[in-house]
Amino acid sequence: YAEISKLLDKIRSVGMGGISADDDLAVEKLTKKLEGLESQQTTMKAVNAYFRKHKTLDGCPELTPEQAEKLKADMAQSWHLDKSKPYPAYLLSNNNANIRRVRQRIEELSNRSEFAGWTFPGGEAKINEAENRLQLIFEEKPDADQRQELKSNGFKWAPSQGAWQRQLNQNAIRAAARIDFLRPEDGTSPYQLQPFAKRENKEMSR
Repeated sequence: YAEISKLLDKIRSVGMGGISADDDLAVEKLTKKLEGLESQQTTMKAVNAYFRKHKTLDGCPELTPEQAEKLKADMAQSWHLDKSKPYPAYLLSNNNANIRRVRQRIEELSNRSEFAGWTFPGGEAKINEAENRLQLIFEEKPDADQRQELKSNGFKWAPSQGAWQRQLNQNAIRAAARIDFLRPEDGTSPYQLQPFAKRENKEMSR
């Protein structure tokens, strides 16, 4: 029972803490946790199938002799109500639920935007993921020199969007960073505000 309880505690803890969404290795760590959960699920199913077929755990390839003896002792306990399977159904159900939850979290983190918008004097740079565009929205129409600089850096006026825009990618961010009037008021480079740039800086500093 103690072994089952520890396993349940371990399953419940998966994805509940210890891995922050701000951790650059969050997806990698969660992927390893997912692999562990899936391995546990496969093992438990295989052990149950072996027992169902052979009516014994002796010789089960998924278990060492010590593990088999411990599991047999657990099955003999009064709390182990279902004697037809070494691993109770609720244990597989809980584990499977956590597999789905960790997969969902991995998907959410994997799809997290690589880009971040910013404000600049007289306007805002917006990340429009639906349109896959970096959009520059001005409070007033840019003057002729500004419009020429925007055009020379690949931005085009889109009346339907009410914005100057270009395809959303790292090159678009670099282009915006070259334009002085698009810098935030504190003078920070828009490039350095981006999640992908912050990760690159962390990797270089390691």
